[in-house]
Amino acid sequence: MATLSESDWDARMEEMAEESGYFEPLGRAHSVFFHDDTPTLLVTFESRAKIRADDDGDQLPRGYQIARAAGCSSLTLICDHDSWFRDPAVFAYFDRLVDEAFFEDFDRVVFYGAGPCGYAAAAFSVTAPGATVVALHPQATLDPKIAGWDQRFRQMRRTSFTDRYGFAPEMLEGVEQAFVVYDPLQPFDAMHAALYARPCVSLLACRNIGKNIEQMLRGMGILDDILIAACQGELSEQRFWKLYRARRNLARFLRQVTARLASQNRTFLEAIACRNVTRRLNGPKFRARLAVLEAELAEQGVTLPEPSQIGAQ
Repeated sequence: MATLSESDWDARMEEMAEESGYFEPLGRAHSVFFHDDTPTLLVTFESRAKIRADDDGDQLPRGYQIARAAGCSSLTLICDHDSWFRDPAVFAYFDRLVDEAFFEDFDRVVFYGAGPCGYAAAAFSVTAPGATVVALHPQATLDPKIAGWDQRFRQMRRTSFTDRYGFAPEMLEGVEQAFVVYDPLQPFDAMHAALYARPCVSLLACRNIGKNIEQMLRGMGILDDILIAACQGELSEQRFWKLYRARRNLARFLRQVTARLASQNRTFLEAIACRNVTRRLNGPKFRARLAVLEAELAEQGVTLPEPSQIGAQ
């Protein structure tokens, strides 16, 4: 599809929403797209830039595409820039949904977002008691009194995180279950995740997945499966980890693992990892690196054990 102008894209979204929902602005920097289908609702928080740049070419909200494939209704909150959805117009919209008992029309509601959008998914889930939340490396707050150690988002310093819908972890108290996915090797993400520790929250620590978890899960081909499982009421920690085994076949993830081992000078483990990849996936770059590592180990008088010997008592 050819790239649409902003006004043409808005017109297209309005046209799509005419028969089964609505598309409307929320103040100057946000908008909302609702598609009504079944009693299961997927609520996603997304940025306009990512929607417009989506590599599938449809330029449609990801949440809408997943919901349509799963036969669910979808509600997409769209930001024009990373705002963490801290806007009175967004607050008023969710207030309206509560006043209209909007979420009570659905048997199951799932909130989803990543990063700043993950913060919003957690924060606004309070409006739909009993909902499920899936949040990828969300911030808990940017209030300097609580998260002054996080200096990544200087442009948000004047934005209040202490008024309504402010501290996202507290907003989860009414949910059925929340799943917070993060990389414990990313210090700031791990610190924010710790603030989410609640009985209703599953903290899913995915080592080496990096900063862009959404892109990595999509690369593994499992992000849609995770959200569909949530919409079906079937997402659990066990289901997540089973799906997450797909990381073993994603070259980008495997490169991050071996790069970390290399940075730590763990030559023996890096060699074993590279050999595992070459035997399963036949990656030429991993094979070349393996040859270098085996030569280094040989100079030290070390040879790699046979795979069957690894872990043997």
